[in-house]
Amino acid sequence: MRGILLFGHGARDPAWAEPFLHIRERVLASDPAACIECAFLELMQPSFAEAIDSLVRQGADEIVVVPVFIAAGGHVKQDLPHLVAQAMTRHPGVMITLAAPVGEAAMVLQAMADYALGQGMSESGRS
Repeated sequence: MRGILLFGHGARDPAWAEPFLHIRERVLASDPAACIECAFLELMQPSFAEAIDSLVRQGADEIVVVPVFIAAGGHVKQDLPHLVAQAMTRHPGVMITLAAPVGEAAMVLQAMADYALGQGMSESGRS
């Protein structure tokens, strides 16, 4: 079974995690059977390891990690591959792959461009 892990940095303010929960809710609205968890590098729970463990307990043997980052900085290029390697050692037989950061996906870039273009336009100028 395929699992999805939405991965973010984390913050002290609990409200910071709300967009992750909204993404998770949208995935589940599209596919109620989806096996999906959120995880954070620091300051929030669950941790990467805890979320991977949860997905494996739910039966995931293939997990795609989706970095909810605008671009691939140090956390995505260095920290995340290390966390994946540790998780694969803990869970032999589970394949864990990394998606590109969401901010690098063409459809997300277009959505952000459309959003930026729509800001400050009068109601009559919006489509």
